Amino acid sequence: MQMQLQDNLLLLLPILVPFVGAILCIFCWRAVLSQKIIALVAQLSLIGSALWLSKHVVQYGIVTIQIGGWTAPFGITLIADLLSCLLLVAGSLAALAVTLYSFYDLDKPRIQYGYYPVVLIMQMGIGGVLLTGDLFNLYVWFEILLICAFVLITIGGTKQQLEGALKYVTINLIASGLLLVGIGTIYGMVGSLNMAQIAVQAEQMPHMQGLFVVAGMFFIVSIGIKAGAFPLFFWLPASYPTPPIAVSAIMAGLLTKIGLYVLLRLFTLIFNVETGFTGYVLLVMAGLTIVIGVIGAASHNDYRKILSYSIVSQIGYMLMGLAISTPLAIAGSIYFIIHNMLVKTNLFMIGGAVAQQQGTFNIRNMGGMYKQQPLVAIIYFVSALSLAGIPPFSGFWGKLMLARAGFDAGFYVLAGLSLAAGLVTLIYLTKIWHHVFLKVQPTNTPPVKQFQRMLQVPMLLLLVAILALGVYAEPFIELSQQAAEQLLHSETYINAVLK
Repeated sequence: MQMQLQDNLLLLLPILVPFVGAILCIFCWRAVLSQKIIALVAQLSLIGSALWLSKHVVQYGIVTIQIGGWTAPFGITLIADLLSCLLLVAGSLAALAVTLYSFYDLDKPRIQYGYYPVVLIMQMGIGGVLLTGDLFNLYVWFEILLICAFVLITIGGTKQQLEGALKYVTINLIASGLLLVGIGTIYGMVGSLNMAQIAVQAEQMPHMQGLFVVAGMFFIVSIGIKAGAFPLFFWLPASYPTPPIAVSAIMAGLLTKIGLYVLLRLFTLIFNVETGFTGYVLLVMAGLTIVIGVIGAASHNDYRKILSYSIVSQIGYMLMGLAISTPLAIAGSIYFIIHNMLVKTNLFMIGGAVAQQQGTFNIRNMGGMYKQQPLVAIIYFVSALSLAGIPPFSGFWGKLMLARAGFDAGFYVLAGLSLAAGLVTLIYLTKIWHHVFLKVQPTNTPPVKQFQRMLQVPMLLLLVAILALGVYAEPFIELSQQAAEQLLHSETYINAVLK
């Protein structure tokens, strides 16, 4: 009984902590300092609850509860396995860093427009997506994410922000409609929305595999849009550069990765990637997403645009692991998602700090940052090497796992593209390094603004995590492999829910 109560508390905390924090922030709507304190306490509590849940899952295995006492598959199921726990920890760490960053980056009016409560509600939605065990609640949590992201993009109300928000919400509403169609198709076939029950029914209905493939395509398209995968990724580089960096950083670090989590979950539990057509679609999407993303990043001079297209490219790597669908490939995707959450968040924060001092995001109008802020330069250098996949940093291990899995499985073209894209990534990150940090600052740039040195604190926090993930990679790779084994042996998940 005591263990069951502990399980209930552990699974509810990642949803309840940000919800309570958001409510308290709303009660302190005009008190900016109080909102900052509440947000910081909520973020620290969320990290603590995520670590506590992760430790419990590592020790005792998958944890489930049935809301309201209804037995599965009739009630609402919450479930935590190693994959969801790893992403909860990485996501909450990235969110803590962005919260600290926002203390010195966001102006008072934007905070009073509701930045902190909206971010916390968005994190509640992320926790819901990672922990839900049924498709309809997955849809509901995704809609919460959509609403919160729309509000965050529009905070400040500039024309550029409104244009980006319109593109974001339009394409994501289409994606939500397609997601609902896919869920309805599955429900029409098996009469259940519980993911474990659907997996059992799918095994017992081989004559309907064609319909499952059709339903799977709805999920690939809808979640692929939300994740920023090829071909409907154009909303991402149009939307992410428009809001303040404290918004762009948390969206870049978390939102697209949640879409990848859903694809990993559904296409290892319910849908069969080894089915020729589904596997082919994912392979093509992964390859083209990698290529188009690095080409877009290399062709721009706006720091935020470069990183936004870089997000698209990195999504391709994560899709690559699912497309190959071997234990090593899935583990590579999981490790790569965690690495990218931290590195991408840090690179966006670095860009915001640099632009705050130099008054522009155009890298050709920047310069001299190495002499002016050497610590920021070092943080960028390590983060960039990690993103490019230079050993011994974190990106190297993720790309090595994925490339090796690709060559082992005979997908030589895709594995080759992933390695070639790594070289292009290094080129455009080196371009930023040269223009922003090494060259002399152009004389026609705006006057230098006062640099907020406290912005370095969240960057250093993530830098430590990035270095630990790369230099001490073995335990993290092992956890990723264990998470991959749980995904590929879906009977463990099914038994935990339907026992």
